[in-house]
Amino acid sequence: MALMTPRITPLQARRIALGAQGFSRARPSATVSAAHLNAVVARLGFFQIDSVNVAVRAHYMPLFSRLGAYDPELLHRAAGRAPRRLFEYWAHEAALVDVGLWPAFQWRMAERRGLWGGPRRIAEEKPELVEQVLADVRAHGPVSARQIETDTERSRDHWGWNWSEAKQALEYLFYTGQVTAARRNSQFERLYDVPERVVPPAVLARPALSSEEAHRVLVRHAARALGVGTVQCLRDYFRLAPEPTAAAVAHLVSTGELEPVEIAGWRRPAYLHAEAARPRAIRARALLSPFDPLVFERTRTEQLFGFRYRIEIYVPEEKRQYGYYVLPFLLGDALVARVDLKADRHSGVLRVQGAWAEPGAPGHTPTELAAELLLMAGWLGLDGVVVASRGDLADALSHAVGATSPGGA
Repeated sequence: MALMTPRITPLQARRIALGAQGFSRARPSATVSAAHLNAVVARLGFFQIDSVNVAVRAHYMPLFSRLGAYDPELLHRAAGRAPRRLFEYWAHEAALVDVGLWPAFQWRMAERRGLWGGPRRIAEEKPELVEQVLADVRAHGPVSARQIETDTERSRDHWGWNWSEAKQALEYLFYTGQVTAARRNSQFERLYDVPERVVPPAVLARPALSSEEAHRVLVRHAARALGVGTVQCLRDYFRLAPEPTAAAVAHLVSTGELEPVEIAGWRRPAYLHAEAARPRAIRARALLSPFDPLVFERTRTEQLFGFRYRIEIYVPEEKRQYGYYVLPFLLGDALVARVDLKADRHSGVLRVQGAWAEPGAPGHTPTELAAELLLMAGWLGLDGVVVASRGDLADALSHAVGATSPGGA
């Protein structure tokens, strides 16, 4: 007799996912430490990087969402100084990745799968240039592309990134692991160096994993970070190919690390990590970056939370539904609102350019959102929060900010 596949409810799935992402834990009551950062790194595996700085760059937000106000220097040290905790690579997208995963990404470096046109072409057409650039990095690193590109041709006849040939060579070397990023400078440019001066020697000494082994490691990590998800969810976390992901999932099911489950309303089979906690309640409060692992897979976000979310940075202003840089607001175990934010550093305020409540948002949403916005403003070194009148939550939020702010009504 065939065994029945266990069923879990959508609410259980949502709470499992939130627990796996660290939202079942209270924020630190004392100063956030390197140990707190390390715990989040181990849980998530990476922080996606994005250059948009209208509020705060994306890789700073997941720590704030889970830990509250922290000193960004903690992240700078973890990603730029020994003993290094993070290295930069293409994980989900460009990301600061747990340095312990370096051996699991060496198959991608070796196979060059996903390497795009310009860097691939420069390696095929001008291998001598690639060797020259590598020698320059080895001799002078850490070095930016601008510091070495003056000796190479630069194309200005194509709209877009408009990368020089030196930059394309650097990106080829970066993708293939022959160079890595020592850190980013104040202009948010990568400073390239060779791995032996960046990655800890103990990590470099580990053998590279085969593609099969690496997919098992990465799918296992994704499953632990997500708690529960479909094969598509597990693939998307580290942007893996379908066939080796499916093989890794099958292996992890055979070893008991993953359990097939059915979730009401989900069309695809799901898999529960064997060590996933099943919180009976979630008491979280957090603003989320558009690139936070909790929400960056939009189909999953909609399935888990009933929250349709699209980033509108590249949508013409007149066609945007909500705004340029909109952050979901997590309260308890639900996404209850969204706010279009801008850090107005010249005026010293965090501007809420629009605020909207989700259907069924609880009555205390404005008060809790106001408190989180004021916390974020203080973390960013801003003096307060100013709420514009756009959105159905704006008036209540504006009143709550005034009542919550020091000296407010």
